[in-house]
Amino acid sequence: MTFVVVESCIKCKYMDCVEVCPVDCFHVGPNMLVIDPEECIDCTLCEPECPVEAIYSEEELPEGQEKMLALNAELSEKWPVITEMGEPPEDAAEWDDTPDKLQYLER
Repeated sequence: MTFVVVESCIKCKYMDCVEVCPVDCFHVGPNMLVIDPEECIDCTLCEPECPVEAIYSEEELPEGQEKMLALNAELSEKWPVITEMGEPPEDAAEWDDTPDKLQYLER
């Protein structure tokens, strides 16, 4: 099993989850993070760290977020690994509660 970053992360890109990951399975893109399902060891450490609740186990994905499992796998092959917390975008808080953000994903 793996954990999955869902579209709530888009344009927020908080990185609190990155530093607690013991296997460096997070990858960073222009405006979100993803988890490499091949590297994730299901340790559960990242899930409670996300301030916008954008990380779920693959078995507990919210309705409508199932496509994010494949998207995390695809983008983790293209984006670089991130191991240290950086600064979120300046307007991240403005996007915290915005629904349906997949349209804003930058690849």
